[in-house]
Amino acid sequence: MKNFPDFPDADDGNDYLTVHYTEEDVPVEEEVLEKILLQVGKEQSADFASIELVYVDEKEIVAINREHLGREYVTDIISFRYDERDDPDAIEGTLYCCAPRIKEQSLELGTPVVQEFYRIFIHGLLHLCGYNDQTAEEKTAMTRLENHYLEQFNL
Repeated sequence: MKNFPDFPDADDGNDYLTVHYTEEDVPVEEEVLEKILLQVGKEQSADFASIELVYVDEKEIVAINREHLGREYVTDIISFRYDERDDPDAIEGTLYCCAPRIKEQSLELGTPVVQEFYRIFIHGLLHLCGYNDQTAEEKTAMTRLENHYLEQFNL
């Protein structure tokens, strides 16, 4: 098994999504996150068994990026899938989201901050489902799906 970063312990009573706020002022509603997760799972024929969503600052995302991916920069999200399977069954993973970077990105793109937070969450879920964004075609496909889910929830 791969060695991934630790995440805070929590038991919020739901078996498939746990959200950790190590960063203040994160404009998401957990109920909406859960609905998005269920809809992405349904449409992608994916079973999200256990997803951790952790909001961190720039320092923490750079440390995770350096230690686990060998990269030395701030990014909006890093996704780790723990079950080490290539199929969409019983997906377990953690999404580390850099709240300050997401806010900055929304300003750069001219999009509402709330929408960008949900977009990044969707983006991470798509990565856990096996989507990549290394080529222009892959990025376009992921953006199209992100927009699709944002529209479904009027975000």
